[in-house]
Amino acid sequence: MTTQNFWSQKQLEPKRKFRWLLYFAGAPQFIAKSVTKPSFTVGTTSHNFLQHQFNYPGRVTWNDVSVTLVDPVHPDATASLYEILKDSGYILPPDIVSQGDAGLATISKEKMVTSLGNRVRIDQISASGAGEVIESWVLNNPLITNVNFDGLDYGTDEMLNITVGIKYDWASLNDGQGVQIQTGAGVRWTAAEEPGLLES
Repeated sequence: MTTQNFWSQKQLEPKRKFRWLLYFAGAPQFIAKSVTKPSFTVGTTSHNFLQHQFNYPGRVTWNDVSVTLVDPVHPDATASLYEILKDSGYILPPDIVSQGDAGLATISKEKMVTSLGNRVRIDQISASGAGEVIESWVLNNPLITNVNFDGLDYGTDEMLNITVGIKYDWASLNDGQGVQIQTGAGVRWTAAEEPGLLES
């Protein structure tokens, strides 16, 4: 058998960690800092017979994805995520009375998924750019499970990061190419005072 000298073949290119684009609730690409790829866990159940144990596969569970965003002044990522929470149905206690019957609403899956645009997509691209997608994951029915707005510290000049946890029903591999990712309900990643700076 002939062994191929793959290291001498210039056309071979591995997938690289820094070549990717995130489509998340209409956020501009440049604020995305890192993202974990989808992963799954297969549950198992066992059956015991005499001194033996036999294992069988069970349900497939898709594990949460974590997104880290840089929080610029414009666009204001903190304000945009807060608006997504409100569009999902969250109502502050003082608004319960002022909004009447509408103030008695609660968060729903439909509102949360719609506010995020129904899908989140992670595209890995080649050295040629976004026109050549080599791997594409689509998170279906995404829900935000947690948001961490980082902390403040006089002892550092680092950028503020926002960490977002996302749960989803299932992930599709390479089925999302060409899928239109909606930006969700309401205003996203914008501020009225300087709209020219905020377009993604």
